[in-house]
Amino acid sequence: MKRKIFQMSVELTNHKWSSALIKRFTMSRLSKPFIPLFIKTYKINVEEAVRPYAEHKSLHSFFTRQIKMAKRPIDQSAKSVVSPVDGRCEETGTINEETSFVVKGQTYKIGEMLQSKEKASDYNGGMYVILYLSPRDYHRIHSPFNCVCTETVSLGDRSYPVNETGLKYGVKPLSHNYRTVNYLQAENVTTAMIEVGAMNINTIVRTKSDPQWTKGEEVGYFSFGSTVILLFKKDTFTLELSSNKVKVGERIGLLHIEKPPLDIK
Repeated sequence: MKRKIFQMSVELTNHKWSSALIKRFTMSRLSKPFIPLFIKTYKINVEEAVRPYAEHKSLHSFFTRQIKMAKRPIDQSAKSVVSPVDGRCEETGTINEETSFVVKGQTYKIGEMLQSKEKASDYNGGMYVILYLSPRDYHRIHSPFNCVCTETVSLGDRSYPVNETGLKYGVKPLSHNYRTVNYLQAENVTTAMIEVGAMNINTIVRTKSDPQWTKGEEVGYFSFGSTVILLFKKDTFTLELSSNKVKVGERIGLLHIEKPPLDIK
């Protein structure tokens, strides 16, 4: 029961009015006494946090806590792609000819996710990686590689819980959720990083305004529950996962980047 209550507090529901009430409580000082129980319930390592948990004024403040980045060493290999979040790799696979992929037994069209059939066609034959963040996880988002964020698009007008139940039983929960699609350019490769909110109210917060992203640096955070989807074009990415549990900065694969040829006239 405790887990269910806390899960609602950080992932919310698929009802707008109840989500608003829970959000209001979780962000208020009234929720502060629940922080120690939240820590105990999810066995959170508070030693990683920048601030002692007692300094947080609300459960939401603790949930969006920053951590000591020395605890998340960033893989510095030139072509490595690192996990942008702490979480669990829910699914990986090849994007088929219909530019769709399967999550928890349901099929999602890439065109719906990106809200653009033209852009979706660019990823045909490529690979997707879905990373789910549980209530216990650190909820800040980091750059997966050195790149330029050439475009950011906010999409979605309704939402469903982005937890395991929501993924399994929701009606296309990912494609209909509030989400932010970031197009990341690294030399000759363009990758889409999709941040999916978990409720009726958009809670994806951008903390990086400069389009130049450095691998491992913080670029935003999820105010409430969340999922990140990485889309790679064909022949641009090789997956390297030793475990389905990932942390920020850990290598999850290699990007097939190359210097563009010189324009010789």
